[in-house]
Order: sequence, then structure tokens, then C-alpha cells
Amino acid sequence: MVTAFSISRKLLPFIAACAVVSSVSADEGMWLFNNPPLKQFKEKYQFEPTPQWLEHLQKSSVRFNSGGSGSFVSANGLAITNHHVGADALQKASSEQHNYLKEGFYAKTRDQEIKCADLELNVLMSIEDVTARVNGAVKQGMSADAAAAARTSAIAQIEKESKEKTGLRSDVVTLYQGGASHLYRYKRYDDVRIVFAPEQQMAFYGGDPDNFEYPRFDLDICIFRVYENGSPAKIDNFLKWNSKGPSDGELTFVSGSPGRTDRQETIDELADRRDREVPNWLRMFNRREVMLTAWGQRSFENARRCRDDLFGDQNNRKRYDGYVAALFDPEIWSAIEAREKKLRDAISRDPKLRSTTEPAGAERRGREGPRGLTSGDASQSNYSPRKPGMRA
Repeated sequence: MVTAFSISRKLLPFIAACAVVSSVSADEGMWLFNNPPLKQFKEKYQFEPTPQWLEHLQKSSVRFNSGGSGSFVSANGLAITNHHVGADALQKASSEQHNYLKEGFYAKTRDQEIKCADLELNVLMSIEDVTARVNGAVKQGMSADAAAAARTSAIAQIEKESKEKTGLRSDVVTLYQGGASHLYRYKRYDDVRIVFAPEQQMAFYGGDPDNFEYPRFDLDICIFRVYENGSPAKIDNFLKWNSKGPSDGELTFVSGSPGRTDRQETIDELADRRDREVPNWLRMFNRREVMLTAWGQRSFENARRCRDDLFGDQNNRKRYDGYVAALFDPEIWSAIEAREKKLRDAISRDPKLRSTTEPAGAERRGREGPRGLTSGDASQSNYSPRKPGMRA
């Protein structure tokens, strides 16, 4: 997916050949490579990406199976990503003698590059719309369970046929809450080696409070190299370095494999998240954070071994704190209600769609709006009114 940003102002470089921007404004939405808003790009930015430009960006982007995105930056297999994305590989390559996560690593020659234990990089090679075939497996009169089983069987068959035909990893992904099904074909690189990682203190300068802030004054990168048949892979599509950095007002795109937005969830679904799901997740991540912190304090080796898991739990706790803050915000909830009412009103005016809505007057728990939190509720849900993304 791609997201657009407009650069508003640039600060002086804080280290050689590295500049940061003081603020950026992100446009609404994330877009699929096979469905970019070309009209919007042209009207708003006077930018018309060609199919070749989109394909180049798509194939320059890589997905890490440890979780995260990156991009190729050279013709001989170098790939760059964030330090926390590479942390799992650094952790597994470390030992009691060498803590690469904390101390960093630099391979002066290719012979010194460290082969990752189980890291895999995926490059999206093609996208095919298979919605009709997946939905066609569901026959009239099927129960919900039978329909789900039919879709699952169709997806498995599509993936199997594609893998046998192309040799590429083939995944059917569901979009728009089942509204579309696309077949993604990936080229897999399973020989991945560590080339460079800065010291953790440099990569994570500002600590956890700065983790979700922008700009961040650190060197949050890791560099890997992919190999094929024992030699550096030959890469046709990669992103080139720009030593000058972005200029004022320059349109900038971010490409990768982001999480879902869940923007099509109904009030009922959001109310269930607010009252049941999110508090449960918060309690779990809070317990895990406390336990891992206590265990890590027992020894240096314990701290090294649990560092990656602790980092993930802290990130998730902050994320769900943000969910709580938003879902209990009356202004945000009113906006969500208004959005759904607008959709329901439009459906009710269409005779073909009217029958899909629930009977008038039916009670829906979400329409009651956010409940007030008592002190007991707060202790159970780990809710606090602090700013989303900030630690107490």
C-alpha cells in the first residue's frame, strides 16, 4: 500500500547526510497498488504515476516475515528497514559473548555478514482479483458455517494452483471485510544476512516516549542483504538514495505492508471492542509487560533475551491505550454514529438495499454511546486518561 505526505519544512541535518523534516501532513487514506486514486493525485498534486512507476515502487518494497516493511536500496540485494523490525534477527544472532541488539553490528566484508536464523523477505510480484471465484463457491441456501467452509476451500485451491503454476508464494487476502479477495504472489528470499545495525542506544534514542513521535532524532535503521544460490541477489527494482533529502512542499509516498484500518466496522462492532475486547487485550499486555520487566531485571542475559518481546508488548499496550482513549471520547463516538446514520439512511432510501438493514426500533447496544467509567471500571480495563501513545 502507499500513503502520500506533503513535506512542509526541513530542519538542518543532525548527522552527516541525514536530514529530518519538522512536520508533515498526511492525506486521507491508504491505497492498494492495483487501485490508486489517479484522479485525486492529478487534481490535488498534478502528479500522474505511470503503471511502470507503480510497479517499480511495488517491487522495490519488501515485507519482513518477522513483522514490518522495508525496501531494496541496491542492485546487489541490500534492503533497509527500521531497527525494531530487525531486532528479532539481531536477537537470534546474539549470544552471551556478542549482544548485537545492544552493541550493534557492521560487516566490513560480505564474508562477515551474519546469516539470519529464520528471517524471510517477501516481494509482491503480482495481484489478481479472485473475488468472483471465492464468492462463487457459496451456493444459495448454504448455512453460514457451510458458506465459510466453501470460501476456505476455494481459497486453498486458488493458492495451491497458483503456487504450482508460478512457484511463487501465493496468498489470498480478504479486503473490505470480505467485499473483495485478491491473490497476492510473492517472491521469497529465505537467505537473508545482517549487514549493519547501529547500537541500540543510537537506534532508540528518546526511548519509549518518543517511539510514536515525529520527528525522532535517532538512527532507527537496519540493513540486510538477500542472497540467491549463495550469491547476493540481483535486484532490478530498488529505491535510490537522495543525499539532499526532501525539499519543501515535496510530495512523498510511503510504501509497505501496513496494518488494516477497520474503518468499515459498525457501531455494534466498535461497542464490543470498547466494552470487551480492548480491555481484555490491555489487561493481557499490561501483565506481560510487568512480568517481562521483572524477569529481565534478574540478569543481563534475561534482559537481552526478553528485550524484543517486551518492546512489542509496550507498543501494543500504547496502541490499545489509544483505542480506549478514542472509543470513550464522546466527540469521536458522535462522529462515528453520524457516519453510520448517513450510510443507513442512504440504504433505507434504496428499495434494493432496504431489506438488508435491521427492523426499525431494534435496540443496538452501540447507540447508547460511551459509558462512563467508574473507578472499578478503570482498574479492570487498565484505562487511564493520558494522551494516546504516551506512557504514564
